[in-house]
Amino acid sequence: MTAKFPLSALPLPPPADLLIHRLTPDPRGPSVSAFRSDVLASAPSLQRRARLLAPQAHFSFVSPFPVPFPYDIDPPGPNDPPVLDKTAYIDSWLAAREAVHERPSNTVLRIHDPRLRDTPRVLLAIAPSALRDCLPHLDVGDAFSLLGTETAPASPEAVSAREELVDILSGYSVLATPRTCDDAAAFAPWSLRYSGHQFGSWAGQLGDGRAISILVTPHPSDPSQSIELQLKGAGRTPFSRTADGLAVVRSSIREYLCSEAMHALGIPTTRALSLVSLPALPVQRERTESACVLTLLAPSFIRIGNFEAMNGVTNMFFFGGGQQDPDWDGLRVLGEWVAKNVLKLDVREGEPWGRELVLEVARRNAKMVAGWQAYGFMHGVINTDNVSIMGLTIDYGPYAFMDVFDPFHVCNHSDETGRYAYKYQPNMIIYALRALLTSLAPLLGAELASTHAVQPGWATSPSQPGELDTWRTRGMALQPEMERVAQEETALTYGRLMRARLGLRFVDPHDESTVVAPLLELMQAQRLDFHGTFRTLSSFRPRVLQEHEAEACDAFIRRLVEFAAPGEGTKEWERKRAEWRAWLEVYAARLQRAEERALWAGPGPRAGADVGGELDVDAERERAMRGVNP
Repeated sequence: MTAKFPLSALPLPPPADLLIHRLTPDPRGPSVSAFRSDVLASAPSLQRRARLLAPQAHFSFVSPFPVPFPYDIDPPGPNDPPVLDKTAYIDSWLAAREAVHERPSNTVLRIHDPRLRDTPRVLLAIAPSALRDCLPHLDVGDAFSLLGTETAPASPEAVSAREELVDILSGYSVLATPRTCDDAAAFAPWSLRYSGHQFGSWAGQLGDGRAISILVTPHPSDPSQSIELQLKGAGRTPFSRTADGLAVVRSSIREYLCSEAMHALGIPTTRALSLVSLPALPVQRERTESACVLTLLAPSFIRIGNFEAMNGVTNMFFFGGGQQDPDWDGLRVLGEWVAKNVLKLDVREGEPWGRELVLEVARRNAKMVAGWQAYGFMHGVINTDNVSIMGLTIDYGPYAFMDVFDPFHVCNHSDETGRYAYKYQPNMIIYALRALLTSLAPLLGAELASTHAVQPGWATSPSQPGELDTWRTRGMALQPEMERVAQEETALTYGRLMRARLGLRFVDPHDESTVVAPLLELMQAQRLDFHGTFRTLSSFRPRVLQEHEAEACDAFIRRLVEFAAPGEGTKEWERKRAEWRAWLEVYAARLQRAEERALWAGPGPRAGADVGGELDVDAERERAMRGVNP
């Protein structure tokens, strides 16, 4: 049995495996100790004020601070001295509320609490499956008893573990190493800098505007695999621009539920651990709502936009931001970290890694989007900053699942051109992959020219004029292969998933054109429910197409079309019946092929076996199909 620890006692990876010790921090807080002394203590507005980071910076240390924004700072009273330095006055107000007061402890990480900022914190949910899969060594105390999902006596230790969990995952308390810890091993929370294309237009620096990574811990069953905990809605960061850095209960519940649903469907995704409501903290949206902090889990939250931040479109200014000049060494450092520590590519020291990085990101995101298409998931905002380098579904905003099948359905009301419609999602992943390749192209070209990995200073002084452009051109030559890899992987994964949804085990390359595509066309023409149709098909028996089973066949088809809008009488029913019968004839013939039935047969009785012990293929197929067609 795995030993369990309170959140503050979970182990950290070695410093060499921590992002904050391998990537480049904001020079305004270049170390944990400097962040404490120069930011938290004397200039905390640096972490709350929208600003462009230095070109070489990959992240900024940031402490959670879930407080209504704009901040309600009382002006000086009539008997107070006049404010001569408004920035210093604001910094003083913020510093008095930062979580800097350390609780006594002998753990590596210490809990730091604020003063003058104590609001109610209500635990709404903990996801048992995410806890089991990602953090089996985390002691949540009596959290499940409190939530009413189990009954157990609450010991003082259990209550303490749960209260600590809620304090930290609400953004009230902060985990960090003590002041006495050397910077070489120190730890503090951070937010990532990234840029990106939004709806096809360059948007410059974006970054984690309301996300703060608060902890990284190795998985107990595989210490080489770490899990990062990220708070969403825990307050402003340098990347918040004009936003408040907060999240509301409504949207947080949507992301919590969908993250775990996507995982259950087998679609790569970030995971959701918990929801903590802050009922006394108002958030202004279309109406006033209450705040909520969502805890997300992933091996890494790095996106394609992190690479664009290192080599993006320049000489442009945006309201609340802009874009820094390229930082070639920053691009190299980020790529080395992702290749070795995130994607764990099988590349020897000193060998080129850029090409393999691009192709691996293409494979992973192709598998992800194939899952989206097979299960009718629509992301809604596939901007390049919302595409994970690991191929994880990330940033659940205006998402939706397909109801009545419409390949052109747009789930995001702000997507006026239909750019991210269901049908175009694979194309939009290709678009994001092109952005990744464009950012890395000079580095790829330099690797091709030298046949080894680039070294520090690789692009600061090219040996010949125009050499950087030559490298960029050579690097972009990878585009056809990258797109082919992505398209082939999407097709393979989509085909596998759709065969599973239709109860087909034998791989026939013609299934897409003869079975799947005609079924989708039928759903579209008859305006049928996407998931309801697959669920109903789970109980299909080929024998109902026999002449003496006409009544049973009609009854089955009526079950299929009941998911559509009401018909137009007998003539409409006859048309639908004829269309369905034609498709079912093809489907039944496919199910009854000898190669297909042979893959369902097996030694000994199984679920679905008849009384004599021989496998009832139809019953076994129904069981399998129901397992993948919720």
